[in-house]
Amino acid sequence: MQLVVARIGRAHGIKGEVTVEVRTDEPELRLAPGAVLATEPASTGPLTIETGRVHSGRLILRFEGVKDRTGAEALRNTLLIAEVDPEELPEEEDEYYDHQLMDLDVVTKDGEEVGRITEISHLPSQDLFIVERPDGSEVMIPFVESIVIEIDLEEQRAVIDPPPGLIDDRAEIVSSRDDSSEEDPSEEASSEDADA
Repeated sequence: MQLVVARIGRAHGIKGEVTVEVRTDEPELRLAPGAVLATEPASTGPLTIETGRVHSGRLILRFEGVKDRTGAEALRNTLLIAEVDPEELPEEEDEYYDHQLMDLDVVTKDGEEVGRITEISHLPSQDLFIVERPDGSEVMIPFVESIVIEIDLEEQRAVIDPPPGLIDDRAEIVSSRDDSSEEDPSEEASSEDADA
């Protein structure tokens, strides 16, 4: 199975190095010197990693045969693709490859159907599940422990505990609760007045 593990950014310096946008939780495994990666577009690869280092929080790679800035710039926006055994699991517990999460059914902890994961978006701050709802609309669910409370690969589902407003239906329920909660404080106040 092929997985996108990085996207090449701009050239770094004049010796053929490039910055890369990492799209794997295991860059030390997937983007190590000696790794041979397929590319998209295919015409720019395959590429073999010659060296790798971190500079100012960004991964910098140099590929065999790319010796100058011109060659590095020609690779910009190329996707790097690794061949991964579909049965392989990440080293850390509670980590998942994108292909394991795709097409999982998403349900709330109360059992309400939300939809199906159609895409995983990797942002600098966090990952997002793009979930297609039964009506065809999409909702974005942050892949954080406080919201995604369980991933059950056997049952092919992700269980979420969304905060109010994340899912439209819950926003409506919450707003109706707000109306009743506005009445409650006045009732409490009148009962306190009666006690006083």
